[in-house]
Amino acid sequence: MVRQRIQIKKIDNVTARQVTFSKRRRGLFKKAHELSTLCDAEIALIVFSATGRLFEYASSSTRQVIERHNLQPQNLVQLNQPSLELQLENSTRAMLSKEAEERTLELRQLRGEELHELGFEELKKLEKSLEGGLSRVLKTKDDRVEKEIAALRRKDARLMEENAWLKQQVQMQIVNMGQPQEQGQSSESITNNGSTVAPPQDYDSSDTSLKLGLPYQS
Repeated sequence: MVRQRIQIKKIDNVTARQVTFSKRRRGLFKKAHELSTLCDAEIALIVFSATGRLFEYASSSTRQVIERHNLQPQNLVQLNQPSLELQLENSTRAMLSKEAEERTLELRQLRGEELHELGFEELKKLEKSLEGGLSRVLKTKDDRVEKEIAALRRKDARLMEENAWLKQQVQMQIVNMGQPQEQGQSSESITNNGSTVAPPQDYDSSDTSLKLGLPYQS
């Protein structure tokens, strides 16, 4: 009976695929071992399953075989060639460096340096840039001056309010201190007035003797 040849294509059934992978992996590793033993060959096999599981076989050491592979002349040439990412990085770096040089030159020209290589149109463009920058600087300065003036006015108004409040407090203290003194003076004046009342005119303060009988008439 003739053995039917299996068509090489992806197995759709997951279970059948896993069984086939397990059988053929063992067969592959067996063939590699036989080749290494019969021919004294150094072999390394690395296999990842569909689920990401690692399987490997090496006659000596997988790392040694990989290092030996990298030391081959054609592989050394490939390792010395810059990768695509490195080439893009170098290109980006060169572009940024060129842009930085252009910006530095523009700044020098704005300061009035290195103008001998500029043409008439370039000088006019530079003049417009300077005028626009100067107008923005002046506007920013005016805005800042107005803000400072407004702040000074607010500070002056606050100081005037504080000064008026202090004057009011001083006047109130003077009034409060003056009222008790006036009351004391009035009471003292009343006491003095009471003690200095003049006696009647017919009162003779010099004769203090006791007189008996009718007064003597001359």
